[in-house]
Amino acid sequence: MTWLRSATTTDGRLIDVELRDGFIRQVVAVDDRRSHGNGAATGDEVDLRGQVLLASFVEPHAHLDKALTATVARNVTGDLAGAITAMQTLLAAMTVADVVARAEAALRIGLAAGTTHVRTHVNVGELAGMRALEALVDVRERWRGLVELQLVALVSHPLSGQPGRDLRRALAEGADVAGGCPHLDPEPARAVAICLDAAGEAGRPVDLHTDETLDPRLLTLATLADLVIRTGFTPGAAASHCVSLSMQPPDVQARVSEQVAAAGIGVVALPQTNLYLQGRAHPVGTPRGLTAIGPLHRAGVTVAAGGDNLRDPFNPVGRGDALETASLLVTAGHLDPLAALDAVTAAPRRVLGLPAVTLTAGSPADLVALPGPTALDALAAAGPARTVWRAGRIVARTHVHTDLAAVPAVPAVSAIPAPHPLSRPWEAAL
Repeated sequence: MTWLRSATTTDGRLIDVELRDGFIRQVVAVDDRRSHGNGAATGDEVDLRGQVLLASFVEPHAHLDKALTATVARNVTGDLAGAITAMQTLLAAMTVADVVARAEAALRIGLAAGTTHVRTHVNVGELAGMRALEALVDVRERWRGLVELQLVALVSHPLSGQPGRDLRRALAEGADVAGGCPHLDPEPARAVAICLDAAGEAGRPVDLHTDETLDPRLLTLATLADLVIRTGFTPGAAASHCVSLSMQPPDVQARVSEQVAAAGIGVVALPQTNLYLQGRAHPVGTPRGLTAIGPLHRAGVTVAAGGDNLRDPFNPVGRGDALETASLLVTAGHLDPLAALDAVTAAPRRVLGLPAVTLTAGSPADLVALPGPTALDALAAAGPARTVWRAGRIVARTHVHTDLAAVPAVPAVSAIPAPHPLSRPWEAAL
C-alpha cells in the first residue's frame, strides 16, 4: 500500500490518494484528512506537495521502428515525400537488433516523461519485410508491465496487390491493429475497404494514416466513416492525421465530422510532425497542417493527440514528451489547456480501447506527478522532473537540480497573485 500525499488535481483540489494492488483504493480530500484523520500514515508515503497529479500519458501514434534515425537518414526536401525517400534508404539494411535498440531507447525517453501506453505503427512488407514487426513483438513482451504496446501493421500500396497480403500476414504474426495509407493508394476507397476487410477477418481494430495532405480533393476520412457504418465494423477504428479536413469549407467539415462521430471513429491529431511536413508549398499564409479539431469536437468525436515521429526524417526534433504535444495543441490548435491535457491522457485511452484512468476509487493506478501549483503551470513549464506510476508501482522518477548565480531576492508572497484553478471554457463551446 502507498499513499500519495497532498497532490493537486487539475481543478485545484488537494487530495491524498491510496494505491493498492495496482489500483486507486481511495481518494481523500486533504481538508477532510486533517479534520477527521482519514488516511492515517500507514505503508509507504510519497509527498506530492506542489505537484500536479494526472493520469499517465498515452501515445496513440508512434513510429518506434523509425525513431532516432534523423542523423543517418536526412530529409533533403523537408516534406512527406522527402521523408519517405529518406527512410527507404535505411529499410533494406535495417536489422532486428537495430530496431529493438532504437525502439527501447525511445520507450525509455517516453516512460521517463510519463508515457505508459504506446500504439506504434510498424512498416511491414516491401523493403522492410517483417523484421521491424519481429523486433517490436519482442519489445512488446519485454516491456510488458512497464509500457504497454499496441502494434499497427503499416503497409504500403497498392493494397490490392502484395501489400494487402502483407497486411493479413502481419496480423497473423503478431500485429494488434490493421494499418495503411489509403490516401496514397491509386484507389483510395478500395484501399480503405481492403484494410477493413483484413481487420474484420482477424477481429482486430483498424488505424489508418488518413489524408495526410493539404490537398482538399482527398477526403478518405469520409470514405472510412461511410464504410464503417455500412459494414457494421465493430472492432474499433481510428483515423490519424486527417489534415485535408482542415482545408474543407465549414459545411463539409461539419458534415464529415458528424459522419465520423456516427461511425465511432477516433481521430488522432499529430501536431508536431504535421507542422513540420505540411504547408511547404504554401509560402504565403502557410496552413498549420492540423486536422479540424474544433468541428470534430463539436460533433462529439474523440480527438486524441500524439507525437508521431521522434527525431527521424519525418520530424528531426522532439523530446518524446506528451506535454510537448499538448503545448502545441494550445498554441497551434487553439485548444484550452485542460482540453489539450485530455488529448494526451483520457482521449487516447478511449481511442485505444484502454480502461479509463481517473482520480477515483477503483481506477487503475497509472499516474504521473509533475511540479507546478496548477495544471497550467505544469503544462507551461513541462520540465523533466516527473514521478511515474504503472499499476501502482513507481517505474520512473526524474529529479532536477539547478544552481544559479546571485539573483534578486524573491518578492514577498503577498505580492504574487494566488493561482486559480483552470476554467473549462472549451466545454461550453462544444
